[in-house]
Amino acid sequence: MSVRLGWTSEMAQRVAVNDAAGSKRTARVRVAVRLRPYMDKQDEKSEGPCVRGLGPQTLEIVNWRNATETLQYQFDVFHGEQTTQQEVFLSSVKPIIPHILNGQNASVFAYGPTGAGKTHTMLGSQEHPGVIPRAVREVFQLVRTQVKDQDDWEFSVGMSYLEIYNEKVLDLLSPNSQDLPIREDKDKNIIIPGLTHTSLSSFSDFHTHFVPASLNRTTASTKLNQRSSRSHAILLIKVVKCQRVPPHRQQTGKLYLVDLAGSEDNRRTGNQGIRLKESGAINLSLFTLSKVVDCLNTGNGGRVPYRDSKLTRLLQDSLGGSAHSVMITNIAPEYKYYFDTFTALNFAAKSKQIINRPFVRETVMAPTNAAGKRSREEQDAGGSGEPQNKRLKEGKKVEQQSPPLTHPHSPVDSSVLDRLMALEKMMLGTPERERLRLLKTVAQSRKEIQRLKEKQKELEEKAEMLNKLKNEREETPSGISLFNTDLPLLQRKQSVSARPRKQQAIVTPLQVSQVQPLQDFAVVCKPSQTIDKKKKRIKTEISEGKENSGLETACEEAANWESRLDSSLLDQSRKKILQTLNSGSLKELKSLQLIGDKKAKLILGWREINGDFTQVEDLKKIEGITDKRFSSFIKANILSAMGK
Repeated sequence: MSVRLGWTSEMAQRVAVNDAAGSKRTARVRVAVRLRPYMDKQDEKSEGPCVRGLGPQTLEIVNWRNATETLQYQFDVFHGEQTTQQEVFLSSVKPIIPHILNGQNASVFAYGPTGAGKTHTMLGSQEHPGVIPRAVREVFQLVRTQVKDQDDWEFSVGMSYLEIYNEKVLDLLSPNSQDLPIREDKDKNIIIPGLTHTSLSSFSDFHTHFVPASLNRTTASTKLNQRSSRSHAILLIKVVKCQRVPPHRQQTGKLYLVDLAGSEDNRRTGNQGIRLKESGAINLSLFTLSKVVDCLNTGNGGRVPYRDSKLTRLLQDSLGGSAHSVMITNIAPEYKYYFDTFTALNFAAKSKQIINRPFVRETVMAPTNAAGKRSREEQDAGGSGEPQNKRLKEGKKVEQQSPPLTHPHSPVDSSVLDRLMALEKMMLGTPERERLRLLKTVAQSRKEIQRLKEKQKELEEKAEMLNKLKNEREETPSGISLFNTDLPLLQRKQSVSARPRKQQAIVTPLQVSQVQPLQDFAVVCKPSQTIDKKKKRIKTEISEGKENSGLETACEEAANWESRLDSSLLDQSRKKILQTLNSGSLKELKSLQLIGDKKAKLILGWREINGDFTQVEDLKKIEGITDKRFSSFIKANILSAMGK
């Protein structure tokens, strides 16, 4: 087999390499149950918790049909009220993470009713981080270890983060994106075209991208939970492992970290309006998830309703697929959560029976025939005009005369291919696009210059006409009324020309002051002695080169706007703004002038971490709010409040 010497448009053979146990290797979904601490000290029944643990794997719940009896459940792990975040991670999550560095998929998702502690289990806090930060940190530690032990392999790590809100797939790393589609490729892999994939170099790099994206997730307050998740959030960590030497194997593993929204009883949560619509979408997706689990447990080979919901579509690989899956079921001990807890335990018991079939996702680069490929490329590019058969014969002759290049593992072959790859990247890379971009920029600049020249010519004509009107006025005393009629139009023209433009420096600055002083003359209409004094002052300013004096005066007046307001009203307005910043909801923050959705979420995040704002000037500590933007914010909000 000869080595292809053309460009590196790779031809890969997809292989599913099973574990050492053979093609019949299976992995059951592991189920862990975590009991939240008892929080309702004033429970209606005052009977204490309805659930208690009996051991490291067993728990019991009161039988709602007969209060004197209990129902027992056994799972892979039971985490009691005193279990720490570290213990949950070590016993339930850490054992499956090494699989993704060997080309297999893994999945961890939190399930349970609203208010049971799913988000705390997955995210945690700064003092007690949850499953997600601990799992990502473990991935980077394993990568560093394998890089030291395996010199012939290189690793790359990336992340994607999305939420399913009202049956819409939204990209949390790019919050302005629309509903994304879900597709399935030829290898039965679920893909989302258009979803942002960000490369990561370290855990701190992950933290930089993940924290702002988490603030984009939809949350709201209900009667049962102050910060209730209104969407299902899915974090994808992708690890690609490439072999540096032939045969250039490539293994791809994915880790899904899923924080499901909790099922809700609208009679207890008091949901109305948009909250009611959100809970309906959440309950429908969780009901579809329950149907999928029931279908997988029956094992009759019928249709599994993965496509009935966006959530089950994305969890297709986690339940009944090829991933090593762990489900952490969060439950609450209070009696008011009894039926939610009972339903969650039954769902966990069913999920425990699901069987997945993991396999290694590996791609092997196969060499191809060089002569045939090169002849086709020459033909597509125009060739040299020689007959195709002749070129094919010469290609075969080259193959027979170059036996050292026919071995796919030859080091010479690797260097040749590397040089060809570099040449292809240089020819098809950025220089051509850069040239086109520069040409486009030059064309836009010329167009802008031409427009500014036309504007200058127009203003010069207006100035010339104004001089003629001045001369007529000196000859005719009744000319004042003529100036009163025409000059307001010239005043508006001047204000437009005074606005800064990106490329205004290219054109010679216009002498705006020749038009500006006449505004006062036309509007005030003072006696002739005052007019003569003003005309003399105008000529003096023009002779001294003070073209922009009027503009500077306007800027000084705009900068001292606060001095013209009553100090008590000004202080009252600033206190009102500070109160909104400290206690306002997302909607109230967005009602402030110059504060959009992104800035409002950043303010909420800053407030949760650092507490209340001590003064309005603390707003400058928010990312993206500069001194200039803060001044505009204060002016707009104070003037808007006084205008109401």
